[in-house]
Amino acid sequence: MKLAVDVIGWTGALLIVGAYALLSAGRLKAKSLAYHLMNILGAFGFVVNSGWNGALPSAALNVVWIGIGAYALFQRRRRWKRGITR
Repeated sequence: MKLAVDVIGWTGALLIVGAYALLSAGRLKAKSLAYHLMNILGAFGFVVNSGWNGALPSAALNVVWIGIGAYALFQRRRRWKRGITR
């Protein structure tokens, strides 16, 4: 089980760092679905790993990170439904 939790945590780290690297390189846009999903899934990986290892401040931070990403996706969907593409 510990190995699975470690893999989930490292995958989360790679997703978050990858999202930032792709954004910085201009390969992703800050409002893109891929960028937000990478951040949300990465933060979820950190929640699992941090919670398992008892690092509650890190787990709490990443729950907030997920909330921010979910809110951004909600706003993105609202703009899309209104026909606003920016």
